Amino acid sequence: MGQRLMCVVAHPDDECFAFGGALALAADRGIETSVLCFTDGQAATHRGSAESGTELGETRRREFAESCTVLGVTEHEVLGYHDAQLQNVALFEATEHLVRHMRRFQPDVVITFGSDGGLNSHIDHMMVSFWTTTAFHWAGRSNRFPEITSVFQPRRLFHLSTDAFLPDRQAPLPSPWTAALDIARVRERKSAAFEKHVSQAPLMERTKPFFAEHGGTEFYTLVAESDPHPARLLTDLFESLD
Repeated sequence: MGQRLMCVVAHPDDECFAFGGALALAADRGIETSVLCFTDGQAATHRGSAESGTELGETRRREFAESCTVLGVTEHEVLGYHDAQLQNVALFEATEHLVRHMRRFQPDVVITFGSDGGLNSHIDHMMVSFWTTTAFHWAGRSNRFPEITSVFQPRRLFHLSTDAFLPDRQAPLPSPWTAALDIARVRERKSAAFEKHVSQAPLMERTKPFFAEHGGTEFYTLVAESDPHPARLLTDLFESLD
């Protein structure tokens, strides 16, 4: 079995604006990728032509799928929770979805938001970070959800970090990064994936100057690994993994 990368996000468009470089780079190397999105984005400020939350959710699911296609994602899924309400989801319920997915897909590397909530400190991002971190550890433990197939321990967990902040938001306190990915050769594809989220066009326009200045590198923090060792700076999420 070849190498595999799993990405866990909160909303449609997270997959490209936050993790698009890592996903596209992995696809180019033949690494299988899976993106799990908790909500269909019905609470978004920008709603395009949608006349109801249900219609917006359907639109954003379609945009998410088109974005994943541009990035070369192998498989993707939207779980359908309500955005801006993830703090009300029970820990075991949310984590069970992720443990089930990890044991089935068997990723070598898992990426998600940091506990700071990303560039905009979104609480949904914080919750997804917490659940994914918990699931990473529980997926390899036989006493957690023993009814879900056999255990599987992913080898590395990375949280998204950053060296710059959106100018109209209070800056979070991100973790110092231990991986810096040069995404120059897939940068246009990352932008093209974001452009598939037509309903979010005003957001794209507002953030375009920021990504033009800071979008050449994606930063991640290695927060867990199956083999203990001192921290080191990586330029590849799969570096030294056989």
